[in-house]
Amino acid sequence: METSTINDYKKIIAICKDIYLKKSKDYGSAWRILRAPSLTDQIFIKAQRIRSTQEKKKMKIDEKIDNEFIGIINYCIMAIIQIESDDETIDISLNDLEKLYDNYSHEIMNLLSDKNHDYDEAWKEMRISSMTDIILMKLYRTKQIENNDGKTLISEGIKANYQDIVNYSVFCLIKLLIYKE
Repeated sequence: METSTINDYKKIIAICKDIYLKKSKDYGSAWRILRAPSLTDQIFIKAQRIRSTQEKKKMKIDEKIDNEFIGIINYCIMAIIQIESDDETIDISLNDLEKLYDNYSHEIMNLLSDKNHDYDEAWKEMRISSMTDIILMKLYRTKQIENNDGKTLISEGIKANYQDIVNYSVFCLIKLLIYKE
């Protein structure tokens, strides 16, 4: 049974995927040259801009915060593709990029569904600013794990952090675009 959160997730991911595919048509898969830590830094830049504009309550660059969350989602999926792929081929067809995007966004949706069940949709009571802070915290964790060559003693790995970042970004976009908070 699909919950309204899963339906909202699908709406948000459809928006993100549309942008991902259009940019893939424009640029191809040039991002494949980036190592995972470079993608982590790209995500960090976007999350830091969100936090900065939340704190300053104004922005000088006229680009909506929702676009930054969309970028975070797409960069996270690209990063997962990078760390999950044994193939270092730069050029990937649009069709294959779409399949990879669908595969990982579906996997992340299943994780969201499981966690949302266990946490009883606690995200609905959270502030966007708090979720932004959690995204930044998970990015700092990811950077630390990357600095440790991907090794952890007890913690979740890099992929799990990217997946959680996607889900928090989706929650923020649901609040911004669907609930209009």
